[in-house]
Amino acid sequence: MDPIKLPLWLRIIVVVALLLLAGGASALIYRWYVRPVTLSVAVGSLDGDAPKIVSALASRLALNNAPVRLKIVETAGPIDSAAMFLSGKTDLAVVRGDVGDLSQAQAIVVVAHAATLLVAPPGSTITDIAGLKRTTVGVVAGETNQKMVSVLTKAYDLERANVTFKSLAPAQVRRAFETKEVRALLLVVPLSEKYLSLVRGLFPQNAKSAPVLIPIENAGAIAEGERAYESFDIPKGTLRGSPPVPEDDVTTLQVSFYLVGRKQLDNDTIAKFTEAITTARRDLVSELPILGQFKAPDTDPGAFLPVHAGAAEFYNGSQQNVLDKWSNAIFLAPMALGALATVLATAWKFLRSGELKPRESALDALYELGRRIRRADNDKELSDIEQRIDEVLRAQRARADQDENALDAATLNVAAHRLENLIHDRRAALGMATPSVSKTGA
Repeated sequence: MDPIKLPLWLRIIVVVALLLLAGGASALIYRWYVRPVTLSVAVGSLDGDAPKIVSALASRLALNNAPVRLKIVETAGPIDSAAMFLSGKTDLAVVRGDVGDLSQAQAIVVVAHAATLLVAPPGSTITDIAGLKRTTVGVVAGETNQKMVSVLTKAYDLERANVTFKSLAPAQVRRAFETKEVRALLLVVPLSEKYLSLVRGLFPQNAKSAPVLIPIENAGAIAEGERAYESFDIPKGTLRGSPPVPEDDVTTLQVSFYLVGRKQLDNDTIAKFTEAITTARRDLVSELPILGQFKAPDTDPGAFLPVHAGAAEFYNGSQQNVLDKWSNAIFLAPMALGALATVLATAWKFLRSGELKPRESALDALYELGRRIRRADNDKELSDIEQRIDEVLRAQRARADQDENALDAATLNVAAHRLENLIHDRRAALGMATPSVSKTGA
């Protein structure tokens, strides 16, 4: 059977199209692999500062071309952030350790710490919690601080002391003190200059008077039972340097704000994200001093919030190195290259041969002619067979110039000579005179 040949230009187009297809597929796979992963994060605060801080971090991640980016989902505060995270609407959330259901949360970083400030106005005679008996205490962000109020009430039996708590907005505090609605104020804020200025602005002050910070002496015992809290000493001179207010360190409770993620998030993704956001924080700490409180969470197995395994890899320095990460690729690369070499070799052979399907063996064709000779019934059939022998020999000679695997001339001459003898014998058997036939040598 004659081989089906394609024009050279068509063969080139076919190979180029295949190469372009393979290259395009490779480019798409590479772009898919290196594309940044975007994680949604729920964040909110009463004053709106928390979303601004996280937005600054998100912008820095994009500027640094980090492999993980953030999509900000702004909420009304920590309660809504925790609820949105729990419902599965976001991948991450900025939460406060004592607010909301954090059973599904795993810590990635500690964003900031907030101290509990129990403050009496200047000139107040209240210097300890016992002095709050039969008074009303204002609570800024009362809904968010319900847990704090409950903990203090239980620790000091404030219900028996007839202490009541009233939720206040920051703008209502001064008037509440002026009208004697409240005798003290409870608020939980980071000890940064912005929030300390806010506290100072709630009270009239002069050189001789200043707000009174009421200590929570049982902070250590409370923290033992309520793991969301830590005992913390407010440093001397926090509210004012000279004369110092407070005059000495004041014991209180501290709670942390965490950036948390789901356990199901890929460890490698979270490890990269933790590294990237740590770098972003370092770039922004001069602009946003509150990021100076940014730190790694407790990585101990018994921590209040378990650390995400991916974040732990970063903090413990156990991230996979290049060899570990690409071991499978290194193992499979030789196999893939071998397969590619086979494909290229096949394409090269296709370009050189121009055959759409494998060439019929010359010897097989000649052997088939031997069977036809024995069945020939007349001289015309024998003449057609002689012509076919010439075509096979001519094609094989042309192939010998391009293909080193082509049959050698001696083998073909032997086969052709045998066929000539068969034709001569068949003609003799049919009682025909043998004509003079011109043969094409191999």
